[in-house]
Parts: sequence; C-alpha cells; structure tokens
Amino acid sequence: MCTSASNTSAAGLNWVPASCTLPTVEQPIRVAEFDDLFTASVQGAERIDATTLRLTLAAAAEARARDLAGRESSCCSFFGFDFIPAGDVVEMTVTVPAAHAAVLDALAARITAAAGLGAPVAG
Repeated sequence: MCTSASNTSAAGLNWVPASCTLPTVEQPIRVAEFDDLFTASVQGAERIDATTLRLTLAAAAEARARDLAGRESSCCSFFGFDFIPAGDVVEMTVTVPAAHAAVLDALAARITAAAGLGAPVAG
C-alpha cells in the first residue's frame, strides 16, 4: 500500500505520501499482497468516518492481515490497525489522522474494487 501519492500509474500505485519508507522496488509487491488479501478475504466494508474504515474479513485471514498490517505500519506509521475476532470473521479497523483521509479514501476504493463490493457503507 505504501507508495508515493504522486505516483499514479497503470499499476495503481497511488497510495501514500512520499514519507513512506518502503523501498520503491518493494511497493508493487506490497500492493499485490494487499490486493490478494482484499480479493480473497474481505466480506464487507464500512466507512465509520473520514478517518476510520472497518473491514470484515474471513477469520482464516487474521494472521495474514495482522502480518501485512504490521509491515505496513513499519513503513507508514500514520496507519492504525486494530483487530477484533468475532467467530468466523474478524473485524479489521484501519485508522489514519485527518491529514491522511485521502489515503484512506484510496484504500477504501481499492478494497471495494478488489473484493467486488459496493462503496463502503457510511456508519
């Protein structure tokens, strides 16, 4: 997910400010990892507010989602990720500071496209 906001390309790498510390060569790999997670595991998305997005994932994807979230937080420290297991699903909440709300907008759009969902329902 971590790539320069000014880097819009056919690969869809238009995520995060230049403050991201993930090496450029690794950015497409990370985006692909998240896309695969979104496609395979996201069952629902709810936009709580401008800075909060809640995803419902298949419970089997929790370890993978936590791993990706941890790696993402290490290069883009403004992201917050929380997980709440709930039976056969896990809720993954993604938060950003108000200054990065546009990043969350782009992430929500990518998730809904990858998972085949409509726009995240406003909470």
